[in-house]
Amino acid sequence: MEKLLEEDIQGKIGSQKYKSTITWRKGSFFMDEPTTVDGQDLGPDPFTALLASLAGCTLSTLRMYIDRKGWNIPEINITLNMSQETDSEITTTITRSISFPTPIDEDIKKRLLIIAEKCPVSKILKNQIVINTSL
Repeated sequence: MEKLLEEDIQGKIGSQKYKSTITWRKGSFFMDEPTTVDGQDLGPDPFTALLASLAGCTLSTLRMYIDRKGWNIPEINITLNMSQETDSEITTTITRSISFPTPIDEDIKKRLLIIAEKCPVSKILKNQIVINTSL
């Protein structure tokens, strides 16, 4: 099976509570937890990072499609959040709202909604995920 990333993402944590360093190809960032759970809020928490991935993928996918169609849509905005319900299983619901500061034709909006659902991260999150963990 072919990997989706050219290089593995790596992470490490020292003794500072919850502050992790995540590195990829040529960059790094901190992940942390909010102060409400004893973190220092020095970077996104894991839930925020997950939603940021979906936001970035959705925006990039829409931008590519809009540019290919030659439509004059200079800006796309997105807002995301998620909630969980626990019955016998955990159900996670992600809300994603896409908006434009300029008026957009309704037919174009409908098409862009379909394209947003086709972004690769949306597809990953909507399908079965297997996590193989080793020590």
